Amino acid sequence: MVLGSGGARGLAHIGAIEELEQRGYQITSIAGCSMGSIIAGMYAAGRLKEAKEWFLQVDKQLILKMMDINLLSTNSIVKGSRIIEELQTIVPDQPLESLRIPCSLVAADMIATDQVVFTKGSLFEAVRASISIPLFFEPIQRGRRLLVDGGILNPLPLDVVKRQKGDILVAMDISGKDKMAVPQENPEMVNLRKPLDFIESKGIGVPESVEDKLRELSTRVNVIRRKRARDLRRNVSFFGLLDRMNDMQIQQNTLLSLRLTPPDVHAVMPQYAYNTFDFDKAEEIIEQGRLLMRGALNDYEKKLAAQA
Repeated sequence: MVLGSGGARGLAHIGAIEELEQRGYQITSIAGCSMGSIIAGMYAAGRLKEAKEWFLQVDKQLILKMMDINLLSTNSIVKGSRIIEELQTIVPDQPLESLRIPCSLVAADMIATDQVVFTKGSLFEAVRASISIPLFFEPIQRGRRLLVDGGILNPLPLDVVKRQKGDILVAMDISGKDKMAVPQENPEMVNLRKPLDFIESKGIGVPESVEDKLRELSTRVNVIRRKRARDLRRNVSFFGLLDRMNDMQIQQNTLLSLRLTPPDVHAVMPQYAYNTFDFDKAEEIIEQGRLLMRGALNDYEKKLAAQA
């Protein structure tokens, strides 16, 4: 089982795993990146149920509480210690090699510009490195390595999971191709006369000259709105472009992983479905993960039946 990176969308991994087990599949090894590393670690430690219960009670207030702002840093906003402390209330730290199934967690080394795969050592050191979104979480130094979120190199680490002969490879991909949300080319027309309708309903007369002015203004506003809707450059901000560039990189790296190591079962969630910090939508995202995995398993089982 391989769990991809994608912030709060990674809660879909919980539903995906539950669907697999409910249908009789047994996960014999697991790999994860970024948010996928948290869920992979919790599952391998046998504490997925407890992790689900914890995430279901996360709200915006708790999210803010876990943001230990790094005022003195020049390379990050958040230290990242509090979120690890919270996760350790679910399961205490332990060696990766002691977990009930093999577990591989992926980070990226900013110095050597390659990926680092954790299979031994501290579970939470590996998780902390794997979730270190550049510029947001403080990077982790390990010897001469400077570790950040593995998603920048290998957001769906299909090539690192431990496999045995006869295993099927299952991927929960939460960085699916999407389209940027921009205003429609033909936006809903503005009618500035609507307030006058209310005034007239009270029996108050409105001068014809006022109606003419509002009608003329409505026309001008709608012409401007149509022009803006056609000019996509006006609908993307500086930071929006930076964020989109990162999204595109993750999508392309995910597609490359899928081509190099095709999974037998591939469930995919569009990247735009939920934002990185939508953790207060846990119940909804978990259910979406369940439904997506259900569809992927149905397709896989139909293909097997056709080949029989």
